[in-house]
Amino acid sequence: MAIQAYVLTRVSVGKVGKVVEEVSRIPGVKSVHKVTGRYDLILLVEAEDINALGEFIISKIHGVDGVERTETAIIV
Repeated sequence: MAIQAYVLTRVSVGKVGKVVEEVSRIPGVKSVHKVTGRYDLILLVEAEDINALGEFIISKIHGVDGVERTETAIIV
């Protein structure tokens, strides 16, 4: 059964637009929203299971230039 999570994402100054473009093209990213506050983006992502989710965030999301930090909230 697939798992979904919100990934709250902080982005380097001036790179939000580029990060939105790049993460929007990653398979498994269902939506991307620019937000105000402590984080710059909220991503809705989906993965096969909890292990795949962790690997997805580390390898795909953190691999995007400009992503500084993430916090993941798994949908229960």
